[in-house]
Amino acid sequence: MASQAALSTARLRVVRPNERSPAATKALAERRARRSVAILGLSVASLTALGLVMVLSASSVSAFAQYGSSFTFFKRQLVYAVLGSLLAAGTARLPYRVWQRAWVPLFGGTVLLLLMVLTKLGVQSGGASRWIQVGSFSMQPSELAKFVVVVAAASILAANLRHLDEPVLWLVPLGLVTGAVSLLIVFQRDLGTILIVGGSVFLVMFVAGVRARTLIASALGSGLIGFGLIMAEGYRRARLFSFLHPWKDAGNTGYQIVQSLVGLASGHWTGLGLGASRAKWGFLPNAYTDFIFAVIGEELGLLGTLLVIALFAAFAVLGVRAAIKAPDRFGALLAAGITAWVVGQALINIGAVIGVLPVTGVPLPFISFGGSSLVITMGAAGMLLNIARQGR
Repeated sequence: MASQAALSTARLRVVRPNERSPAATKALAERRARRSVAILGLSVASLTALGLVMVLSASSVSAFAQYGSSFTFFKRQLVYAVLGSLLAAGTARLPYRVWQRAWVPLFGGTVLLLLMVLTKLGVQSGGASRWIQVGSFSMQPSELAKFVVVVAAASILAANLRHLDEPVLWLVPLGLVTGAVSLLIVFQRDLGTILIVGGSVFLVMFVAGVRARTLIASALGSGLIGFGLIMAEGYRRARLFSFLHPWKDAGNTGYQIVQSLVGLASGHWTGLGLGASRAKWGFLPNAYTDFIFAVIGEELGLLGTLLVIALFAAFAVLGVRAAIKAPDRFGALLAAGITAWVVGQALINIGAVIGVLPVTGVPLPFISFGGSSLVITMGAAGMLLNIARQGR
């Protein structure tokens, strides 16, 4: 009887599902990591592909009016997508720890590029100078600045995890990096990018375990500075007040928001059909850049907008998982920063398009027309894939 009982116990131990050998546990973790990487890569690819389709649709009228071809902006975006894919493939294979050592020269180069925007090489558009033009090549350094500040914040905090109770050791260098970039972007009249940079750094600090009082003080100080910058410029005040009451001045300060809401409402559940937008015929400014989400809603309906939101939600969930499963603290902070940057920017853009946030002039990641935004964001997504692939 005793031997039978021992044999039964042994059999139970063999089939008990919660008990796995170390090799089986490792294999299961690797399968989950591969699945997460595959889904994350699919979400990025889907957003980029949808962006190509919608840029072609939303820009066709403007492209034909300016260049005599409806495919001009689409062809450019296709080139940017190819370059972004190559960069993403490269960063996905490059060990993410390389960026921890490279952030200082990257920061120096970014500051130089931001300064160049303020020289004769800077190109003005819409009352702001945000681009560098050299021959036929142009770029927007503030897009690179988002990436560099996230890498710098992750590097500085990862190196000072034991000294978080001594803010002087890490808050001074972090403040200098963030402050220098933000100050140069202020001169470019790009408050939306400053908001994204500050929000990304705040989340990296939160994930690092910075004390609540330091976080609150940082948020309050940044908020007061931001409010002061808004009230100091007439066009920013107009944007704020038009956001609060867009229909009060629907023909002037509230025009863009009103046209965006009209386009979204016209789409109903399934949309007017791909290519059938009326807003892109000169009614909605920036239809293929900052307000492309409105064209998605008009042509693909509520279902199309929910698909976009679902893809960004998948990116957010898998980005958080990559941060949790990262092999070290730098990887965790870097993954958290990239996720906060991309998802936060998407929320700010969509919030402005649907009228629940003021218009800030930031593109919808992976979807809006723009080479600097698409290429750099795809490169950052490749870094996130690298972290996810090495997850525990």
